[in-house]
Amino acid sequence: MKKILALVALSLCSLVGAQAQQGHNHALMMAIDNPQRSEANKARDVYRHPYETLSFFGVQPTHTVVEMFPGGGWYTEILTPYLANGGTLIPARSAEIPAAAGTVDVILDFRNAHNWMGGDAAAMVQAWHAALKPGGVVGLVDHRHDADVPFVAGRGYILEQQVIDLMQANGFALEARSEINANPLDTKDHPGGVWNLPPTLQNVSEADRAKYLAIGESDRMTLKFVKR
Repeated sequence: MKKILALVALSLCSLVGAQAQQGHNHALMMAIDNPQRSEANKARDVYRHPYETLSFFGVQPTHTVVEMFPGGGWYTEILTPYLANGGTLIPARSAEIPAAAGTVDVILDFRNAHNWMGGDAAAMVQAWHAALKPGGVVGLVDHRHDADVPFVAGRGYILEQQVIDLMQANGFALEARSEINANPLDTKDHPGGVWNLPPTLQNVSEADRAKYLAIGESDRMTLKFVKR
């Protein structure tokens, strides 16, 4: 009996230890807390939730990761040290994926879909599908239009279901969605669209600046797709 109890205790300890390890990614926290990150970028962590977002997408330090249209490199600044020992970060600055077919673990697309959805979106998603390994992941974040109000194009917001339908039509399954990057304060009726909000504050008068800063950054969908 004592032997059985000891084995049960050992199993429980192993389970708790595994859960604790899974619940805290030290390497990712180190990359986010990296003193070489710019202070301006760190200030946006409260809106972009990099630890929660990359954990939700399942990005591991040994993965081969494609970052689509990295722009100013906000996420690149985190991903570069995180993937430095055993992983690979591939920036894709055009619709073409600079990786051999079936070699990529994760494709990340942050706040780009509202731009490329107006082009040949199906071709881009098909290129993602070809680049990914079986079971590979696409993690996508973008400004979310409310589903229960008429859609207005050109304001930077897109419909969550619009993205899901596109991905599912091109070989992906929606594995999960998260409210990590949701912002219920975003009314989405700003005269200049999403660009009135921080960090852009485009065409915002000094009188309205405090109002938009109080709202914060946009309400965003966070979707995880898996290659079928």
